[in-house]
This record gives sequence, structure tokens and C-alpha cells, in this order.
Amino acid sequence: MGKGKLAKFADMETYGNVFQYPYSVVSDVPFAMRGHWREQYFHNENPIILELGCGKGEYAVELAKANPNCNYIGVDIKGARMWTGATRALQEGIENVAFLRTNIEIIDRFFGEDEVQEIWLTFSDPQMKNPRKRLTSTYFMERYRRFLTDGGIIHLKTDSNFLFTYTTYMVEKNHLPVEYRTEDLYSNSQSSILNPQLFSIQTYYESMWLARGISIKYMKWQLPHDGHLEEPDVEIELDDYRSYHRSKRSPKRTSC
Repeated sequence: MGKGKLAKFADMETYGNVFQYPYSVVSDVPFAMRGHWREQYFHNENPIILELGCGKGEYAVELAKANPNCNYIGVDIKGARMWTGATRALQEGIENVAFLRTNIEIIDRFFGEDEVQEIWLTFSDPQMKNPRKRLTSTYFMERYRRFLTDGGIIHLKTDSNFLFTYTTYMVEKNHLPVEYRTEDLYSNSQSSILNPQLFSIQTYYESMWLARGISIKYMKWQLPHDGHLEEPDVEIELDDYRSYHRSKRSPKRTSC
């Protein structure tokens, strides 16, 4: 029998690769390692890459294994899920990956200016009813600017046509430089021009979406520090299928 939540939480209290700050947005709890992840935890000068909403952490772990010259940090509020990746990293001796349990709404409290080079958003909740909660919203872009290097990279991998369409409008509205965009990552035409890790590394839910015949969308863009960011004012058709652990949540057909 697998471990229950309480046992997993107890494990993670002893894990040296897990930092737990599951506080609310209004809690102003200082984080001493802010701005010092390289020297105090990773002990190198390699780039730092975040996976926000890392779930079980398998994507962050696989990226760390495939790229030993980069440092990875998986971030999520769900500690019982995160236990899987954190445990595996310890068991396999993967030292270039860590896990941060906290609300992504306060992510800028944990990283200093220019401390992070890239962000991965893998199968984030599309938040069809609340733009401010979308991890690709301008609300979050402004937060990412506080610790992402100027022109740092953001990756979006999603099953949600709603989130992908919204993000496309957001990027276009704010003239953010797009390095790549595809509505079907696994089409045969993509394999020769993209990093093979985009195909070989999959999250648990990604494999389920593919099994259901749902195409995987991918976008990669830069986030400059300069420029005022504005939300796109457009109607977007809602996703019409029930996702794993989330539903359409609204009888409306569009976001407006």
C-alpha cells in the first residue's frame, strides 16, 4: 500500500531538497535563501529554471537528469503530489533539482532579481473564469519580471485550447518576442526542428491527454523587463471537455 498524505508530509519535513512555505497570499514570511539559491543550495553558477505547478514533479526531475548543467526547481502547493518527484530525486541522487511548496501567487518572494533564466508552465489550470489566476496572465508576467532575467524564456505546454488561445492574444497584445508556437506539438513536422526533450519527457497528465487524442500545444516566448503589459480584451471559446480533476466550471460558451 502506498503512503498516505500525512506520511508523505512527514517525509518531506526531513528532505533536504524540499522547502515548504504553504502560506496564504497575505502572509509575508521572509525566505532567507531568496537571491542565493546558487551558492546556498546548488553550489554552482548554472542557470536556474522553474517549473510552476509541477504536480508530481516528474517533468522537473526528467529535465534535471537530461540537463546536468542547469538547476531546476519544481513549485506547487500540493505537497502530497510533490513527494513523488522529491523522493525519486533523492533516491537517484539527482542534485540539480529542488522543490518549493508554496502558493505561486507569492512566487516572487522566493527569488531575487535576475535569479531565474527560464520558466516552464506545464498543463496549468486554464482558470477560464478568473484571468488573474492564469499563470500566463499579465498579472503573473509582472511577478515573473521581478526575478526572471531580462528577455528570459517562458515555456507553455498545455492541452487547453482556451489557455493557449488566451496566451497567444496576451503575447501578441504586448509584442512579446515568440521563439516558437505550435498547436500540435506531436505532429510529424515538428520533430526535426525542436529540442527532442519536448517529445521524450512527458508529464503524467500529458500522456493521458495524448491517449484521449487531444493535441498538445506549445509556445516559447521571451519576457523583456521594459514595457507596460495589458490584458487582451477578447472573447475566447471555453474548453468543452472535462479535464482530469477539473471541469468546465461554467455554463457559458465564451470567457466574456
